[in-house]
Amino acid sequence: MSLIQILAAFSAALLYRLIARLVSARRSEKTAEWGRLPFLFTASVLVVYGLQPSLPIRGLDYWLPTLTLALTVICWAAVTPREERNLRVNSPALLGLLAAAVLIALTGLMNLPSGLLSLAPPPLLQAGIGLAVLAFLIIISIRINRDCTGWLLGLLIALFILLKTPALAAGLSTTLRGLAGQNTAGASSVDLRWLGFSYLAFRLIHTLRDRQSGRLPAVNLAEFLIYVVFFSSFTSGPIDRLERFIKDLRSPTPLDSTELGEAFRRLILGLFKKFVLADTLAIIALNPQIAGQVIRPAWLWVLLYAYTLQIYFDFSGYTDIALGTARVLGIHLPENFNHPYRRANLTLFWNNWHMTLTQWVRAYFFNPVTRWLRVNKPEMNPATVMFTGQIGTMLLIGLWHGVTWNFIIWGLWHGLGLFVQNRWSDWAKRSPLGRVESARGKRWLTFGGWLLTFHYVAFGWVWFCLPDPASALRVFAGLFGVG
Repeated sequence: MSLIQILAAFSAALLYRLIARLVSARRSEKTAEWGRLPFLFTASVLVVYGLQPSLPIRGLDYWLPTLTLALTVICWAAVTPREERNLRVNSPALLGLLAAAVLIALTGLMNLPSGLLSLAPPPLLQAGIGLAVLAFLIIISIRINRDCTGWLLGLLIALFILLKTPALAAGLSTTLRGLAGQNTAGASSVDLRWLGFSYLAFRLIHTLRDRQSGRLPAVNLAEFLIYVVFFSSFTSGPIDRLERFIKDLRSPTPLDSTELGEAFRRLILGLFKKFVLADTLAIIALNPQIAGQVIRPAWLWVLLYAYTLQIYFDFSGYTDIALGTARVLGIHLPENFNHPYRRANLTLFWNNWHMTLTQWVRAYFFNPVTRWLRVNKPEMNPATVMFTGQIGTMLLIGLWHGVTWNFIIWGLWHGLGLFVQNRWSDWAKRSPLGRVESARGKRWLTFGGWLLTFHYVAFGWVWFCLPDPASALRVFAGLFGVG
């Protein structure tokens, strides 16, 4: 999001809350906050369309956000018991989504101000046919009395793999360009930039899995859609849980001076991190273009440290902005960063870096996998179980960023690092290191752990930011003056 978009979203949230406070003050205290669901519903739907980047394939930048909303509705139908899919209750949300899709399609006939909407709607006939097909699928999903959660999980995973694998995405781009009557020579994986799909998939998978295990609370369509595409956190996280989010949605924290002050503090902190620190560091941070141009080891270290700080300030800055905007609305999103670069070992780093992603993968992958291994493979020793779980977990986090060799190696790098650190910690507890009692000795051990952890993470960013292993290896060689 641009600075103007961020300030517009925050201002709209604050203005709504102040108006709602004035209106609600004239009503009974038991009355829900005036216009809360309609405002959040409308703002979230508009952000799905408004932030979708322009794409070279005709009409695709309209259909991707439309599919985001359609998938959300279909998943809501799958996780909601049939008797609670009351069309009378949920028809306002369905009609609202249809109206939004139609209005966005009609903007193709208007001369909108430059920069207001980056997507280009398809011809009205094509939009009408496509929306009719999606409406039919949605009605079937609401009416059906079968458990389709397994099929939807498979679909989301398949879409994820398709979009995150450059070769597959480029092949799909070629097909779509051909269907649109466009030149296929320029087909590329970047043609399929689906706004927020990574976070969308994780939120929907969470609801589908919790529905299978019977832990998901019942919500109506408007509440479910606001959770999935909540405009404050849709593009950059954090990955919230429905059961936690719905409590704040239904019972928001009152907007007093403390809450307002904290909201502004997080917004200002986030803006400073992102637009001052991160954007300044980006000028000298390691990237594929300058990695092959710098030959002096000292400058490569500067580039590496700059990237290490830049990626943190960029990501945590956006998180602070999301938390501050949500706080204005009385919603306390979970924290995503807690000074990860201060941590003295890799486990603590990952417990404090992108915490909601770590917790998600731990809950839906690491714990089930290690539990299954312990029950079904009793002959496997605990170290092997831990190795399998940690390698698999970090590989999954790497693949979440992209199905490419650099992200695969980055995931394996951290998985191996976590396993070695886990084995070291177990050994250290039984060694003289575990019996160090002096404050000075403990400080030195902590400092050594921090120094090693910080640089291990920093070296991992080399794999993360460079597109191929060969480029990364050249940078490692250059850092240590080899070759």
